[in-house]
Amino acid sequence: MSDPKVTTRREFLRSLTLAGVGATVPVFVNDLAWAIANPLDAPLVSSKPGVPDDRILVIVQLAGGNDGLNTVIPYRDDNYYANRPNIAIRPDQVLRLRGDVGLHPAATGLKELYDEGLLSIVQGVGYPNPNRSHFVSNDIWETASPEQSTVEGWVGRYFDHQCSGSDPAPAESAIAITGETPRAFMGDTFDGIAFTDLRKLEWEGDDSMRGAFEKLNGPAAAPASTGDDDKTSYLTRIAMDARASAERMRRAMERRTKSNYPNHAFGRSMLTISKMIQEQMPTRVYYASLGGFDTHSAQLPRHAQLMTQFGATMKAFLTDLAQQGNLDRTVVLTFSEFGRRVAQNASGGTDHGEAAPLFLFGGDVRPGIVGRHPNLDKLHRGDLKYRVDFRQVYSAILGKWLAADPEAVLGRRFKPLDIFKTV
Repeated sequence: MSDPKVTTRREFLRSLTLAGVGATVPVFVNDLAWAIANPLDAPLVSSKPGVPDDRILVIVQLAGGNDGLNTVIPYRDDNYYANRPNIAIRPDQVLRLRGDVGLHPAATGLKELYDEGLLSIVQGVGYPNPNRSHFVSNDIWETASPEQSTVEGWVGRYFDHQCSGSDPAPAESAIAITGETPRAFMGDTFDGIAFTDLRKLEWEGDDSMRGAFEKLNGPAAAPASTGDDDKTSYLTRIAMDARASAERMRRAMERRTKSNYPNHAFGRSMLTISKMIQEQMPTRVYYASLGGFDTHSAQLPRHAQLMTQFGATMKAFLTDLAQQGNLDRTVVLTFSEFGRRVAQNASGGTDHGEAAPLFLFGGDVRPGIVGRHPNLDKLHRGDLKYRVDFRQVYSAILGKWLAADPEAVLGRRFKPLDIFKTV
């Protein structure tokens, strides 16, 4: 093929969604796909000695800026009630945890997971020189770069690093149940996959890329082996991978679960992820999002609804993983671009703030509360000061859980938090 745009796996995968491949892939690709994409034959990454290479990370974004102060509540702190006369949660309503903090009364699912030893709450997470812009702060979390010195996402860099010197990791190594690929997944050579409904996946590339793939699927198409640099052979191999993944995703959706997921978008997203984990997809990182946390006005009812959705869904998801036998190989990490201001505003809500708690779920997380609640007597621009740099959490996940070199991915060394039991 002479099309100059069909030159790399990355360009091809950016223009091709998996189900779109499945609809047009040639017969020989269909016949050979399973052999090519079998994760047992070709592991995605190599592990450190003694560290399994089948561990899974699920990233959950609480989009909009979750009010951490009404999520993990310092119910014995008079400053909390003085700053929030109309939206503070009363002490008798708080779901009490260790020490002087408790959870929002609607977060019963989170409390159950905490009591079961499956939840770790990291207090006061943020980064230096915090930014209150949704877009900027979200990019900072997804690139792990408060200085905004890189455009690649931290997960994408992880896959770039793990596959250095070889073909990029298959796109299905990272799957997001979102409308577009999260910035976190975008590496230099790696891009993950994003979809909200498998039935709606289709070709999204430009005409030149479509033409190249149609040539591959033409009547004369057959397995080619004219050298490693041959573009037809290259696209054939990628098409085989894509076809296999599409079929496995569809098969995963047919699985049944005993766990009772809430019937809303976030609940359905986590159900989809659970089914793909059960199907043993060769996916190392999943991503889902629960939106609506930008509570500038009438916060009390909206935040209560979000806490119900979040808690009930996470309870269903962790219960599902336990029933599958996948609980100990899965960790869930939450993030929100920032917390909210300490003081309520005139509209019965809260404005953009800085530090906030972060949640980790799983059978191998060290349960309980990590760190002290930020001091409400010593604020920064009216916001809670951060005590933990979020890159310390990333460092622990990269080094301890995913068996990568955190410094190579993050660009510098960060002391990893002690958030795992056995790794």
